[in-house]
Amino acid sequence: MPCEVDIRLHPEDAFDAERILSQASAAAGWRKSRVAHHRVVRRSIDARQRKVVFQLRVQLFEAGEAVHPILAPAVYQDVSNAPEIHIIGAGPAGLFAALRCLEVGRKPVIWERGKDVRARRRDLAAIHKQHTVDPDSNYCFGEGGAGTYSDGKLYTRSKKRGDIRRILEILVDHGAETDILIDVHPHIGTNKLPGIIAHMREAILAHGGAVHFEKRVTDIQLEDGKVTGLEVGGTTVPAEHVVLATGHSARDIFELLHRKGLTIEFKPFALGVRAEHPQTLVDASQYKRPDRGDILPPAAYRLVQQVDGAGVYSFCMCPGGIIAPCATEQEEVVTNGWSPSKRNNPFANSGIVTEVTWEDIPQHHDKGPLAGVAFQREVEQACWKAAGSTQAAPAQRLVDFVAGRASKDLPVNSYQPGTEPVRLDQLLPPFIANRLREAFKSFDRKIKGYLHPEAIVVAPESRTSSPVRIPREKETLQHPEARGLYPCGEGAGFAGGIVSAALDGRRVIDACVQQQV
Repeated sequence: MPCEVDIRLHPEDAFDAERILSQASAAAGWRKSRVAHHRVVRRSIDARQRKVVFQLRVQLFEAGEAVHPILAPAVYQDVSNAPEIHIIGAGPAGLFAALRCLEVGRKPVIWERGKDVRARRRDLAAIHKQHTVDPDSNYCFGEGGAGTYSDGKLYTRSKKRGDIRRILEILVDHGAETDILIDVHPHIGTNKLPGIIAHMREAILAHGGAVHFEKRVTDIQLEDGKVTGLEVGGTTVPAEHVVLATGHSARDIFELLHRKGLTIEFKPFALGVRAEHPQTLVDASQYKRPDRGDILPPAAYRLVQQVDGAGVYSFCMCPGGIIAPCATEQEEVVTNGWSPSKRNNPFANSGIVTEVTWEDIPQHHDKGPLAGVAFQREVEQACWKAAGSTQAAPAQRLVDFVAGRASKDLPVNSYQPGTEPVRLDQLLPPFIANRLREAFKSFDRKIKGYLHPEAIVVAPESRTSSPVRIPREKETLQHPEARGLYPCGEGAGFAGGIVSAALDGRRVIDACVQQQV
Protein backbone atom coordinates (compact mmCIF):
# COMPACT_ATOMS: atom_id res chain seq x y z
CA MET A 1 0.00 0.00 0.00
CA PRO A 2 1.32 3.48 -0.78
CA CYS A 3 2.08 5.87 2.03
CA GLU A 4 -0.30 8.84 1.93
CA VAL A 5 0.58 12.23 3.44
CA ASP A 6 -0.89 15.73 3.49
CA ILE A 7 1.39 18.70 2.85
CA ARG A 8 1.02 22.46 2.42
CA LEU A 9 2.97 24.44 -0.18
CA HIS A 10 3.15 28.04 -1.29
CA PRO A 11 1.61 28.64 -4.74
CA GLU A 12 5.01 28.94 -6.46
CA ASP A 13 5.92 25.42 -5.25
CA ALA A 14 2.56 23.68 -5.60
CA PHE A 15 3.21 22.34 -9.10
CA ASP A 16 6.94 21.72 -8.72
CA ALA A 17 7.40 17.92 -8.71
CA GLU A 18 10.74 18.11 -6.86
CA ARG A 19 9.37 20.35 -4.11
CA ILE A 20 6.33 18.10 -3.72
CA LEU A 21 8.58 15.03 -3.45
CA SER A 22 10.89 16.68 -0.90
CA GLN A 23 8.12 17.83 1.41
CA ALA A 24 6.00 14.69 1.07
CA SER A 25 8.92 12.36 1.81
CA ALA A 26 9.87 14.50 4.82
CA ALA A 27 6.26 14.37 6.07
CA ALA A 28 6.32 10.58 5.75
CA GLY A 29 9.70 10.29 7.49
CA TRP A 30 11.22 8.74 4.38
CA ARG A 31 14.46 9.50 2.62
CA LYS A 32 13.85 10.75 -0.90
CA SER A 33 15.82 7.80 -2.27
CA ARG A 34 13.20 5.46 -0.83
CA VAL A 35 10.50 6.94 -3.09
CA ALA A 36 10.21 5.20 -6.45
CA HIS A 37 7.10 7.08 -7.54
CA HIS A 38 4.84 9.78 -6.15
CA ARG A 39 1.62 11.42 -7.24
CA VAL A 40 -0.84 14.04 -6.06
CA VAL A 41 -4.31 12.61 -5.44
CA ARG A 42 -6.01 15.63 -3.85
CA ARG A 43 -5.50 19.37 -4.24
CA SER A 44 -7.21 22.38 -2.71
CA ILE A 45 -6.47 26.00 -1.86
CA ASP A 46 -6.51 27.37 1.69
CA ALA A 47 -6.98 31.14 1.54
CA ARG A 48 -8.15 31.62 5.11
CA GLN A 49 -4.86 33.13 6.29
CA ARG A 50 -2.87 36.05 4.93
CA LYS A 51 -0.58 33.68 3.05
CA VAL A 52 -2.43 31.49 0.56
CA VAL A 53 -1.27 27.86 0.41
CA PHE A 54 -2.10 24.77 -1.60
CA GLN A 55 -3.04 21.68 0.38
CA LEU A 56 -1.94 18.47 -1.33
CA ARG A 57 -2.49 14.82 -0.54
CA VAL A 58 0.40 12.84 -1.96
CA GLN A 59 0.90 9.11 -2.39
CA LEU A 60 4.44 7.69 -2.09
CA PHE A 61 5.40 4.32 -3.57
CA GLU A 62 8.48 2.22 -2.84
CA ALA A 63 10.38 0.27 -5.48
CA GLY A 64 8.50 -2.83 -6.55
CA GLU A 65 5.19 -1.55 -5.20
CA ALA A 66 2.33 -1.68 -7.69
CA VAL A 67 1.17 1.73 -8.90
CA HIS A 68 -2.43 1.31 -9.92
CA PRO A 69 -3.78 3.66 -12.62
CA ILE A 70 -5.50 6.76 -11.30
CA LEU A 71 -8.29 6.15 -13.83
CA ALA A 72 -10.45 3.03 -14.21
CA PRO A 73 -11.71 3.10 -17.84
CA ALA A 74 -15.32 2.20 -18.51
CA VAL A 75 -16.12 -1.25 -19.94
CA TYR A 76 -19.05 -1.18 -22.35
CA GLN A 77 -20.95 -4.06 -23.93
CA ASP A 78 -22.29 -4.36 -27.45
CA VAL A 79 -25.99 -3.72 -26.87
CA SER A 80 -27.18 -3.75 -30.49
CA ASN A 81 -29.69 -6.54 -29.82
CA ALA A 82 -30.27 -5.96 -26.12
CA PRO A 83 -33.59 -4.93 -24.50
CA GLU A 84 -34.27 -1.22 -24.99
CA ILE A 85 -34.54 1.58 -22.47
CA HIS A 86 -35.83 4.83 -23.95
CA ILE A 87 -34.36 8.03 -22.57
CA ILE A 88 -36.01 11.42 -23.14
CA GLY A 89 -33.33 14.08 -23.00
CA ALA A 90 -29.59 14.13 -23.70
CA GLY A 91 -28.48 16.26 -20.75
CA PRO A 92 -26.18 14.96 -18.00
CA ALA A 93 -28.85 12.66 -16.54
CA GLY A 94 -29.78 11.23 -19.94
CA LEU A 95 -26.22 10.76 -21.20
CA PHE A 96 -24.97 9.10 -18.03
CA ALA A 97 -28.07 6.93 -17.99
CA ALA A 98 -27.26 5.84 -21.55
CA LEU A 99 -23.65 5.05 -20.68
CA ARG A 100 -24.83 3.01 -17.70
CA CYS A 101 -27.05 1.06 -20.10
CA LEU A 102 -23.91 0.05 -22.03
CA GLU A 103 -22.34 -1.20 -18.80
CA VAL A 104 -25.32 -3.33 -17.74
CA GLY A 105 -26.27 -4.71 -21.16
CA ARG A 106 -29.25 -2.59 -22.19
CA LYS A 107 -29.73 -0.65 -25.40
CA PRO A 108 -30.24 3.07 -24.77
CA VAL A 109 -32.46 4.92 -27.22
CA ILE A 110 -32.14 8.66 -26.65
CA TRP A 111 -34.75 11.14 -27.87
CA GLU A 112 -33.47 14.73 -27.83
CA ARG A 113 -35.62 17.69 -28.91
CA GLY A 114 -32.57 19.80 -29.77
CA LYS A 115 -29.58 19.49 -32.05
CA ASP A 116 -26.12 17.99 -31.61
CA VAL A 117 -23.49 20.18 -29.97
CA ARG A 118 -21.95 21.38 -33.24
CA ALA A 119 -25.25 22.37 -34.90
CA ARG A 120 -26.48 23.84 -31.64
CA ARG A 121 -23.81 26.57 -31.75
CA ARG A 122 -25.50 28.31 -34.66
CA ASP A 123 -28.70 28.66 -32.67
CA LEU A 124 -26.77 30.09 -29.72
CA ALA A 125 -25.16 32.63 -32.04
CA ALA A 126 -28.63 33.60 -33.27
CA ILE A 127 -29.67 34.43 -29.70
CA HIS A 128 -26.66 36.69 -29.27
CA LYS A 129 -26.77 38.40 -32.66
CA GLN A 130 -30.33 38.25 -33.97
CA HIS A 131 -32.11 37.94 -30.59
CA THR A 132 -33.90 34.87 -31.96
CA VAL A 133 -34.70 31.96 -29.65
CA ASP A 134 -35.29 28.49 -31.10
CA PRO A 135 -37.54 26.79 -28.50
CA ASP A 136 -35.90 23.43 -29.19
CA SER A 137 -32.25 24.47 -29.56
CA ASN A 138 -30.81 26.99 -27.11
CA TYR A 139 -28.69 27.14 -23.96
CA CYS A 140 -31.06 24.73 -22.18
CA PHE A 141 -32.06 22.31 -24.93
CA GLY A 142 -29.84 20.27 -27.24
CA GLU A 143 -27.12 17.68 -26.84
CA GLY A 144 -25.62 17.94 -23.37
CA GLY A 145 -28.60 19.94 -22.10
CA ALA A 146 -28.08 23.00 -19.93
CA GLY A 147 -24.98 21.30 -18.52
CA THR A 148 -23.05 21.92 -21.74
CA TYR A 149 -23.07 25.65 -21.13
CA SER A 150 -23.03 25.73 -17.34
CA ASP A 151 -19.23 25.57 -17.54
CA GLY A 152 -18.70 22.13 -16.09
CA LYS A 153 -18.60 22.87 -12.37
CA LEU A 154 -18.44 19.39 -10.88
CA TYR A 155 -18.62 20.08 -7.17
CA THR A 156 -21.58 18.52 -5.41
CA ARG A 157 -22.78 17.91 -1.87
CA SER A 158 -24.61 14.77 -3.04
CA LYS A 159 -22.21 12.48 -1.19
CA LYS A 160 -24.87 9.86 -0.42
CA ARG A 161 -26.33 9.58 -3.91
CA GLY A 162 -23.66 7.40 -5.46
CA ASP A 163 -20.07 7.09 -6.59
CA ILE A 164 -18.97 10.65 -7.43
CA ARG A 165 -15.49 9.44 -8.31
CA ARG A 166 -16.99 7.20 -10.99
CA ILE A 167 -18.72 10.17 -12.62
CA LEU A 168 -15.44 12.05 -12.80
CA GLU A 169 -13.65 8.99 -14.20
CA ILE A 170 -16.23 8.66 -16.96
CA LEU A 171 -15.73 12.32 -17.88
CA VAL A 172 -11.96 11.82 -18.03
CA ASP A 173 -12.48 8.65 -20.06
CA HIS A 174 -14.27 10.79 -22.65
CA GLY A 175 -11.77 13.63 -22.80
CA ALA A 176 -11.77 15.70 -19.60
CA GLU A 177 -8.45 16.57 -17.97
CA THR A 178 -7.29 14.24 -15.17
CA ASP A 179 -7.08 17.29 -12.89
CA ILE A 180 -10.80 16.87 -12.16
CA LEU A 181 -9.92 13.66 -10.30
CA ILE A 182 -7.62 15.65 -8.02
CA ASP A 183 -9.08 19.11 -7.47
CA VAL A 184 -11.48 19.57 -4.57
CA HIS A 185 -13.57 21.90 -6.73
CA PRO A 186 -13.23 20.32 -10.20
CA HIS A 187 -14.14 22.31 -13.28
CA ILE A 188 -14.03 21.49 -17.00
CA GLY A 189 -14.95 24.68 -18.87
CA THR A 190 -17.69 25.39 -21.40
CA ASN A 191 -15.15 25.45 -24.23
CA LYS A 192 -14.17 21.82 -23.55
CA LEU A 193 -17.52 20.28 -22.66
CA PRO A 194 -18.91 19.99 -26.23
CA GLY A 195 -16.05 17.72 -27.27
CA ILE A 196 -16.49 15.51 -24.22
CA ILE A 197 -20.23 15.23 -24.85
CA ALA A 198 -19.64 14.34 -28.50
CA HIS A 199 -17.28 11.54 -27.40
CA MET A 200 -20.01 10.21 -25.10
CA ARG A 201 -22.44 10.12 -28.00
CA GLU A 202 -19.86 8.34 -30.18
CA ALA A 203 -19.39 5.70 -27.47
CA ILE A 204 -23.14 5.15 -27.25
CA LEU A 205 -23.45 4.70 -31.02
CA ALA A 206 -20.32 2.55 -31.30
CA HIS A 207 -21.73 0.04 -28.82
CA GLY A 208 -25.16 -0.29 -30.40
CA GLY A 209 -27.16 2.48 -28.76
CA ALA A 210 -29.25 5.03 -30.65
CA VAL A 211 -29.37 8.83 -30.42
CA HIS A 212 -32.09 10.81 -32.22
CA PHE A 213 -31.78 14.61 -32.48
CA GLU A 214 -34.53 17.13 -33.27
CA LYS A 215 -37.10 14.65 -32.00
CA ARG A 216 -39.43 16.24 -29.46
CA VAL A 217 -41.54 13.76 -27.49
CA THR A 218 -45.12 15.07 -27.53
CA ASP A 219 -46.91 12.27 -25.69
CA ILE A 220 -46.27 9.32 -23.41
CA GLN A 221 -48.80 6.62 -24.12
CA LEU A 222 -50.26 4.62 -21.25
CA GLU A 223 -52.51 1.57 -21.00
CA ASP A 224 -53.77 0.31 -17.65
CA GLY A 225 -51.22 2.47 -15.85
CA LYS A 226 -48.27 1.18 -17.87
CA VAL A 227 -46.11 2.95 -20.46
CA THR A 228 -46.61 1.47 -23.92
CA GLY A 229 -45.08 4.02 -26.26
CA LEU A 230 -43.94 7.52 -27.11
CA GLU A 231 -45.35 9.98 -29.61
CA VAL A 232 -42.44 11.54 -31.49
CA GLY A 233 -43.05 13.82 -34.45
CA GLY A 234 -46.47 12.32 -35.12
CA THR A 235 -45.12 8.76 -35.03
CA THR A 236 -45.78 6.20 -32.29
CA VAL A 237 -42.67 4.44 -31.00
CA PRO A 238 -43.25 1.31 -28.86
CA ALA A 239 -41.56 1.72 -25.48
CA GLU A 240 -42.08 -0.05 -22.16
CA HIS A 241 -39.30 1.54 -20.11
CA VAL A 242 -38.84 5.30 -20.35
CA VAL A 243 -36.40 7.49 -18.45
CA LEU A 244 -37.74 11.04 -18.24
CA ALA A 245 -34.58 13.20 -18.15
CA THR A 246 -35.85 16.37 -19.78
CA GLY A 247 -34.28 19.02 -17.52
CA HIS A 248 -35.62 21.88 -15.42
CA SER A 249 -36.90 23.95 -18.37
CA ALA A 250 -39.04 21.38 -20.21
CA ARG A 251 -42.29 23.04 -19.27
CA ASP A 252 -44.17 21.26 -22.03
CA ILE A 253 -43.43 17.94 -20.30
CA PHE A 254 -44.74 19.23 -16.97
CA GLU A 255 -47.88 20.41 -18.75
CA LEU A 256 -48.22 17.09 -20.61
CA LEU A 257 -48.09 15.04 -17.41
CA HIS A 258 -50.58 17.39 -15.75
CA ARG A 259 -53.03 17.08 -18.68
CA LYS A 260 -52.75 13.31 -18.57
CA GLY A 261 -53.73 13.31 -14.91
CA LEU A 262 -50.36 12.06 -13.66
CA THR A 263 -49.37 13.54 -10.34
CA ILE A 264 -46.81 16.33 -10.34
CA GLU A 265 -46.06 18.59 -7.38
CA PHE A 266 -45.07 22.20 -6.80
CA LYS A 267 -41.44 22.34 -5.65
CA PRO A 268 -39.80 25.33 -3.97
CA PHE A 269 -37.06 26.87 -6.12
CA ALA A 270 -35.02 30.07 -6.17
CA LEU A 271 -35.04 33.24 -8.25
CA GLY A 272 -33.03 36.44 -8.34
CA VAL A 273 -30.33 38.12 -10.41
CA ARG A 274 -26.85 37.62 -11.83
CA ALA A 275 -24.34 39.84 -10.02
CA GLU A 276 -21.20 40.69 -11.98
CA HIS A 277 -18.01 42.20 -10.54
CA PRO A 278 -14.48 42.83 -11.79
CA GLN A 279 -12.60 39.58 -11.21
CA THR A 280 -9.76 41.55 -9.65
CA LEU A 281 -12.06 42.58 -6.78
CA VAL A 282 -12.91 38.96 -5.97
CA ASP A 283 -9.26 37.90 -6.25
CA ALA A 284 -8.09 40.66 -3.90
CA SER A 285 -10.80 39.84 -1.38
CA GLN A 286 -10.35 36.07 -1.35
CA TYR A 287 -6.55 35.92 -1.64
CA LYS A 288 -5.87 39.03 0.46
CA ARG A 289 -3.36 40.32 -2.05
CA PRO A 290 -3.66 42.94 -4.82
CA ASP A 291 -2.45 40.55 -7.53
CA ARG A 292 -3.08 36.79 -7.55
CA GLY A 293 -0.15 36.19 -9.91
CA ASP A 294 0.13 33.50 -12.56
CA ILE A 295 -0.38 30.38 -10.45
CA LEU A 296 -3.46 31.00 -8.33
CA PRO A 297 -6.69 30.50 -10.29
CA PRO A 298 -9.33 33.24 -10.47
CA ALA A 299 -11.04 33.25 -7.10
CA ALA A 300 -14.61 32.28 -6.38
CA TYR A 301 -16.90 33.10 -3.47
CA ARG A 302 -19.83 31.53 -1.69
CA LEU A 303 -22.24 33.73 0.22
CA VAL A 304 -25.43 33.18 2.17
CA GLN A 305 -27.61 35.42 4.31
CA GLN A 306 -30.94 35.03 6.07
CA VAL A 307 -33.36 37.88 5.41
CA ASP A 308 -36.82 37.88 7.01
CA GLY A 309 -36.54 34.16 7.61
CA ALA A 310 -35.63 33.32 4.00
CA GLY A 311 -32.27 32.37 2.55
CA VAL A 312 -30.45 34.53 0.00
CA TYR A 313 -27.38 32.87 -1.45
CA SER A 314 -24.87 32.77 -4.29
CA PHE A 315 -25.53 30.16 -6.96
CA CYS A 316 -23.39 28.83 -9.84
CA MET A 317 -20.54 31.29 -9.22
CA CYS A 318 -18.41 31.74 -12.36
CA PRO A 319 -14.90 33.18 -11.89
CA GLY A 320 -13.54 34.71 -15.08
CA GLY A 321 -16.95 34.09 -16.57
CA ILE A 322 -19.68 35.33 -18.87
CA ILE A 323 -23.39 35.94 -18.32
CA ALA A 324 -25.36 34.03 -20.94
CA PRO A 325 -28.89 34.41 -22.41
CA CYS A 326 -30.78 31.23 -21.53
CA ALA A 327 -34.37 31.84 -22.63
CA THR A 328 -36.27 28.87 -24.04
CA GLU A 329 -39.12 30.92 -25.52
CA GLN A 330 -39.02 34.05 -27.66
CA GLU A 331 -40.82 36.49 -25.38
CA GLU A 332 -38.77 36.04 -22.23
CA VAL A 333 -35.33 36.85 -20.85
CA VAL A 334 -33.38 34.38 -18.70
CA THR A 335 -29.77 34.63 -17.53
CA ASN A 336 -27.18 32.13 -16.38
CA GLY A 337 -23.39 32.08 -16.17
CA TRP A 338 -20.46 30.05 -17.47
CA SER A 339 -16.67 30.12 -17.62
CA PRO A 340 -14.10 28.81 -20.10
CA SER A 341 -11.57 26.29 -18.83
CA LYS A 342 -8.96 28.98 -18.11
CA ARG A 343 -11.52 31.26 -16.45
CA ASN A 344 -9.66 34.14 -18.05
CA ASN A 345 -12.40 36.71 -18.66
CA PRO A 346 -12.16 39.97 -16.67
CA PHE A 347 -15.50 39.49 -14.90
CA ALA A 348 -16.79 37.29 -12.10
CA ASN A 349 -20.50 36.56 -12.01
CA SER A 350 -22.80 34.64 -9.73
CA GLY A 351 -26.47 34.03 -9.34
CA ILE A 352 -27.75 35.74 -6.20
CA VAL A 353 -31.10 34.19 -5.50
CA THR A 354 -33.72 33.72 -2.83
CA GLU A 355 -36.05 30.83 -2.22
CA VAL A 356 -39.57 30.94 -3.61
CA THR A 357 -42.13 28.95 -1.65
CA TRP A 358 -45.80 28.22 -2.19
CA GLU A 359 -46.68 30.92 0.31
CA ASP A 360 -44.71 33.53 -1.67
CA ILE A 361 -46.86 33.27 -4.81
CA PRO A 362 -50.56 33.22 -3.86
CA GLN A 363 -51.48 34.91 -7.15
CA HIS A 364 -50.62 31.66 -8.97
CA HIS A 365 -52.21 29.12 -6.64
CA ASP A 366 -54.96 28.54 -9.19
CA LYS A 367 -52.30 26.93 -11.42
CA GLY A 368 -51.87 24.15 -8.87
CA PRO A 369 -48.56 22.29 -9.25
CA LEU A 370 -47.63 24.59 -12.16
CA ALA A 371 -47.72 27.69 -9.95
CA GLY A 372 -43.93 27.96 -9.93
CA VAL A 373 -43.80 27.75 -13.72
CA ALA A 374 -46.35 30.55 -13.96
CA PHE A 375 -44.34 32.71 -11.58
CA GLN A 376 -41.11 32.13 -13.52
CA ARG A 377 -42.85 33.10 -16.75
CA GLU A 378 -44.34 36.21 -15.19
CA VAL A 379 -40.90 37.47 -14.11
CA GLU A 380 -39.11 36.43 -17.32
CA GLN A 381 -41.67 38.10 -19.57
CA ALA A 382 -41.68 41.28 -17.48
CA CYS A 383 -37.89 41.48 -17.82
CA TRP A 384 -38.15 40.90 -21.59
CA LYS A 385 -40.58 43.78 -21.96
CA ALA A 386 -38.65 46.11 -19.65
CA ALA A 387 -35.42 45.75 -21.65
CA GLY A 388 -37.04 46.41 -25.04
CA SER A 389 -38.60 43.08 -26.05
CA THR A 390 -35.34 41.57 -27.34
CA GLN A 391 -32.77 39.30 -25.72
CA ALA A 392 -31.17 42.37 -24.17
CA ALA A 393 -31.44 42.05 -20.40
CA PRO A 394 -32.53 44.62 -17.82
CA ALA A 395 -29.65 45.63 -15.56
CA GLN A 396 -28.77 48.10 -12.82
CA ARG A 397 -25.59 49.13 -11.07
CA LEU A 398 -25.45 47.21 -7.81
CA VAL A 399 -24.99 50.34 -5.71
CA ASP A 400 -28.07 51.86 -7.36
CA PHE A 401 -30.11 48.71 -6.74
CA VAL A 402 -29.28 48.88 -3.03
CA ALA A 403 -29.85 52.64 -2.86
CA GLY A 404 -33.15 52.44 -4.77
CA ARG A 405 -32.26 54.78 -7.62
CA ALA A 406 -32.00 54.59 -11.39
CA SER A 407 -28.67 53.92 -13.09
CA LYS A 408 -27.84 56.63 -15.62
CA ASP A 409 -25.65 54.21 -17.53
CA LEU A 410 -24.11 50.76 -17.23
CA PRO A 411 -20.46 49.70 -17.27
CA VAL A 412 -18.99 47.38 -19.87
CA ASN A 413 -20.10 43.85 -19.00
CA SER A 414 -20.07 40.29 -20.31
CA TYR A 415 -23.70 39.91 -21.42
CA GLN A 416 -23.33 39.88 -25.21
CA PRO A 417 -26.93 40.52 -26.37
CA GLY A 418 -26.71 43.84 -24.50
CA THR A 419 -28.02 45.33 -21.27
CA GLU A 420 -30.52 48.13 -20.70
CA PRO A 421 -30.66 50.34 -17.57
CA VAL A 422 -33.83 49.37 -15.68
CA ARG A 423 -34.96 49.82 -12.07
CA LEU A 424 -34.67 46.15 -11.11
CA ASP A 425 -35.42 47.12 -7.53
CA GLN A 426 -38.90 48.05 -8.81
CA LEU A 427 -39.26 45.48 -11.61
CA LEU A 428 -38.61 42.36 -9.55
CA PRO A 429 -41.37 41.13 -7.24
CA PRO A 430 -41.12 43.15 -4.00
CA PHE A 431 -40.36 40.20 -1.73
CA ILE A 432 -37.42 39.24 -3.94
CA ALA A 433 -36.07 42.77 -4.39
CA ASN A 434 -36.28 43.48 -0.66
CA ARG A 435 -34.47 40.29 0.32
CA LEU A 436 -31.74 40.86 -2.27
CA ARG A 437 -31.20 44.46 -1.16
CA GLU A 438 -30.67 43.49 2.47
CA ALA A 439 -28.47 40.55 1.53
CA PHE A 440 -26.24 42.73 -0.66
CA LYS A 441 -25.61 45.02 2.29
CA SER A 442 -24.53 42.01 4.32
CA PHE A 443 -22.36 40.68 1.49
CA ASP A 444 -20.48 43.99 1.44
CA ARG A 445 -19.46 43.33 5.04
CA LYS A 446 -18.29 39.82 4.16
CA ILE A 447 -16.42 40.78 0.97
CA LYS A 448 -14.93 44.23 1.28
CA GLY A 449 -15.96 46.28 -1.73
CA TYR A 450 -18.75 43.94 -2.86
CA LEU A 451 -20.90 47.05 -3.42
CA HIS A 452 -18.46 48.08 -6.13
CA PRO A 453 -19.35 51.06 -8.38
CA GLU A 454 -18.69 48.93 -11.49
CA ALA A 455 -20.67 45.93 -10.29
CA ILE A 456 -24.05 45.28 -11.90
CA VAL A 457 -27.04 43.06 -11.38
CA VAL A 458 -28.73 41.52 -14.43
CA ALA A 459 -32.14 39.86 -14.35
CA PRO A 460 -33.53 37.35 -14.05
CA GLU A 461 -31.67 34.33 -12.72
CA SER A 462 -34.78 32.18 -12.75
CA ARG A 463 -33.86 28.62 -13.77
CA THR A 464 -31.88 27.59 -10.72
CA SER A 465 -33.83 24.35 -10.42
CA SER A 466 -37.10 22.79 -11.42
CA PRO A 467 -40.24 24.41 -9.98
CA VAL A 468 -41.92 21.00 -10.24
CA ARG A 469 -41.24 17.62 -8.69
CA ILE A 470 -42.35 14.51 -10.55
CA PRO A 471 -42.84 11.88 -7.83
CA ARG A 472 -41.41 8.39 -7.97
CA GLU A 473 -41.54 5.32 -5.76
CA LYS A 474 -38.68 4.98 -3.32
CA GLU A 475 -37.66 1.46 -4.31
CA THR A 476 -38.51 1.13 -8.01
CA LEU A 477 -37.98 4.84 -8.93
CA GLN A 478 -41.05 4.59 -11.17
CA HIS A 479 -43.83 7.14 -11.21
CA PRO A 480 -46.46 5.73 -8.82
CA GLU A 481 -49.18 6.07 -11.47
CA ALA A 482 -47.19 5.04 -14.57
CA ARG A 483 -45.31 1.76 -14.49
CA GLY A 484 -42.24 1.95 -16.70
CA LEU A 485 -41.86 5.75 -16.40
CA TYR A 486 -38.75 6.80 -14.47
CA PRO A 487 -38.59 10.52 -13.55
CA CYS A 488 -34.93 11.49 -13.40
CA GLY A 489 -32.49 14.33 -12.84
CA GLU A 490 -33.04 18.06 -12.42
CA GLY A 491 -36.30 18.22 -14.33
CA ALA A 492 -37.95 15.73 -11.98
CA GLY A 493 -36.60 17.50 -8.92
CA PHE A 494 -34.02 14.86 -7.95
CA ALA A 495 -30.75 16.60 -8.82
CA GLY A 496 -29.13 20.02 -8.80
CA GLY A 497 -26.14 20.03 -11.12
CA ILE A 498 -24.08 17.95 -13.53
CA VAL A 499 -22.74 15.43 -11.03
CA SER A 500 -25.96 14.86 -9.09
CA ALA A 501 -27.90 14.55 -12.36
CA ALA A 502 -25.36 12.03 -13.68
CA LEU A 503 -25.58 10.03 -10.46
CA ASP A 504 -29.36 10.00 -10.69
CA GLY A 505 -29.24 8.84 -14.31
CA ARG A 506 -27.12 5.84 -13.38
CA ARG A 507 -29.27 5.08 -10.35
CA VAL A 508 -32.46 5.09 -12.40
CA ILE A 509 -31.01 2.67 -14.96
CA ASP A 510 -30.08 0.23 -12.20
CA ALA A 511 -33.65 0.41 -10.89
CA CYS A 512 -35.04 -0.02 -14.39
CA VAL A 513 -32.93 -3.12 -15.01
CA GLN A 514 -34.27 -4.67 -11.83
CA GLN A 515 -37.81 -4.17 -13.13
CA GLN A 516 -36.91 -5.79 -16.48
CA VAL A 517 -35.57 -8.97 -14.91
